[in-house]
Amino acid sequence: MSQPVLFAANWKMHVAPGEARSYLDRFLALDAPRVGRSVAFFPPAVSLETVASRLHDHDHLSAGAQDVHWEAKGAFTGALSVPLVRESGAAAALIGHSERRHVFGETDAETALKVAAVLAGGLQAILCVGETLTQREGGETDAVVARQLRAALAGVAPDADLVIAYEPVWAIGTGKNATPEDAAAAHAGIRVVLGEFGLPTSTRVLYGGSVNQGNVAALLAQPGIDGVLVGGASLDPDGWAAICATIRP
Repeated sequence: MSQPVLFAANWKMHVAPGEARSYLDRFLALDAPRVGRSVAFFPPAVSLETVASRLHDHDHLSAGAQDVHWEAKGAFTGALSVPLVRESGAAAALIGHSERRHVFGETDAETALKVAAVLAGGLQAILCVGETLTQREGGETDAVVARQLRAALAGVAPDADLVIAYEPVWAIGTGKNATPEDAAAAHAGIRVVLGEFGLPTSTRVLYGGSVNQGNVAALLAQPGIDGVLVGGASLDPDGWAAICATIRP
């Protein structure tokens, strides 16, 4: 049986706890459970417990952390561990988002440590991979994505709760996005690498990068695109509810 299509909202550094409560009141008034679909919210850390608590009674909805440290505890000011976010209600964590890699300098090795920590801690790991515009124009997309995957997947068990999110860096927040066909091609390459590690090629692979109401249906119509990771277009509850109502053909 195929896994549910996943609609993931990354709020980044937006939506404080009070606003989160109002947002979710509106979203829940518009949304309804649907077979074959799940929705995850990744709020800033200060809003995580608020969001998780509000979603607690809705089986198709969940909350997650935008990032974690690989250590369970220690002198890492400003960082959050898997046990901390789990107790706050997180069911998942984003790992290796392009902004963590390219703004904060996270390395492939650090991403691998985080994936291992998240899975060991009983959370779902959503591993983000993707190329820059320079890399894309240089024909390096497949090589870059494969490198990022191989660094993070060593030692991951075949039954791990793992999701991959392909997010071309040049398409994030720019209004540009890969064509549905380009995204599908990248997803096919990701599944080849998953097979190298003995991981199921049925692992869900999401697309992220300027997803909106106008392009989400075309993206989900492509084979191998199992959901979307959405930033800016998820900040409006009405718009996000409309995106989440999209039915995959």
